[in-house]
Amino acid sequence: MKKPKATKSVAKRRPAQKRPTRRPTPMRAEYDFSDGVRGKYAAAFARGANVVVLAPDVADEFPTASAVNRALRAYLKGKSPRRTA
Repeated sequence: MKKPKATKSVAKRRPAQKRPTRRPTPMRAEYDFSDGVRGKYAAAFARGANVVVLAPDVADEFPTASAVNRALRAYLKGKSPRRTA
């Protein structure tokens, strides 16, 4: 008498299907940018915004931007004025 072969139950995998790419929704008719000016406020924003990236160890010491500003103002208050040539 022959022993029946042991069969493994293996689920066949289907090939991965690509997700359909999202198409951007068309612009609504009520949005009219035909008279728009690119970069209209860019110069004003650039003058009023200075971005400084702190090292991670320094940033860990300050919980907020206002805490950084207070520390810098206190430092500048005790420093002598800059000399210009």
